[in-house]
Amino acid sequence: MKLNEVGPDKGVRKRRKRIGRGEGSGRGGTAGRGTKGQNARSGGGIHLGFEGGQMPLHRRVPKRGFTNVFKKRYAILNIKDLSSFQSGDTVDRDVLLKAGLVNKRWAVKLLGAGDISHPLTIRLDKVSQGARKKIESAGGTVEMG
Repeated sequence: MKLNEVGPDKGVRKRRKRIGRGEGSGRGGTAGRGTKGQNARSGGGIHLGFEGGQMPLHRRVPKRGFTNVFKKRYAILNIKDLSSFQSGDTVDRDVLLKAGLVNKRWAVKLLGAGDISHPLTIRLDKVSQGARKKIESAGGTVEMG
């Protein structure tokens, strides 16, 4: 047996039908589309959501609400997530990005779930009052902005 003799078993790989290649092929002429009608035309067929001319569901259902595209989104971070940082470290958005703790697109808000035992310098967009008390009681400082 040689490398050029190795291949898939007989009948495993089926050849695709070549349509529209002459009458002798058995799939010439209308190329398997039948005669006339919407589906026989090029670009024919119905689009997704078409309901035969009836008003489609996405147009029948009433539209409600409003999405504010200028809304500020916050990545939530808890004090317990800061345990990996060393005593005296400065924690800001860039440091949290490198550590993989926050999403790069959003501002960061620190919440007070958990405890901290070593002092840290926190520079974030928002810090809750409970988180601020815990950080300052551990000897750390909080800077907004």
